[in-house]
Amino acid sequence: MASTERGEHDIENEMVFRNNPGFIFHDSRGFEAGGESEFDKVKAFIVSRCKEARLKDQLHAIWYCIPMDEASRSFTEGEIKFFSQCDTGSIPVIVLFTKFDALYDLAYSELKSKGASMEEAEEEAPKHAEESFAKGSQLKFLYHSKDIRRPPKCHVCLPNMDNDEANCGPLIERTAGTLNSEVLMQLLVSTQQTNLELCMKYAVERALPEVFDSATTPDSYQQLIRKLCTWFPHLY
Repeated sequence: MASTERGEHDIENEMVFRNNPGFIFHDSRGFEAGGESEFDKVKAFIVSRCKEARLKDQLHAIWYCIPMDEASRSFTEGEIKFFSQCDTGSIPVIVLFTKFDALYDLAYSELKSKGASMEEAEEEAPKHAEESFAKGSQLKFLYHSKDIRRPPKCHVCLPNMDNDEANCGPLIERTAGTLNSEVLMQLLVSTQQTNLELCMKYAVERALPEVFDSATTPDSYQQLIRKLCTWFPHLY
């Protein structure tokens, strides 16, 4: 959904990526101060999709992108407005803190000031940045401020997403964990054709316990196999 970076996007347009056609995205323009028309358009879009009867026409999750490449990043007026006034109903909102690697330089400097060597500081900077951010004012404000009446379900920190080998696994896993329907969860996970580890994780955790104890006959073993394979529709 929205980010602070204004682009020429129309939220009504569907975007499908050739290498993963199971995902359909809708991208809004960023909310800037005074951008009332875009905010109203996004609200109307969410409301209309909440009323859709067919699963394929509904919104199943909202990713709200907040870039972290600005010094002393605080929440903008548009972001506060979204999390205070935009009723997303049962649709989970996940905040994506993009460009999170922008915080690594500060973490590196802090580690160096505490006596770490250059090599140690460089190695530990990502972990230190995540730990500092987890305890910082941004998350406290997002989840506990009286100004935020509709906080997100969760958040994900995404560094280095401009790299060809960027890992989207944590984002998909956190998103799946917010869904209130196993059907939706299965649809989301099963689209991960290049992430068999995630498909295996959910197949074992969600499907195996349901039928494992009762799998004592050839027919029940076949049922177990079919249940597990529902998490791998692109292979089965």
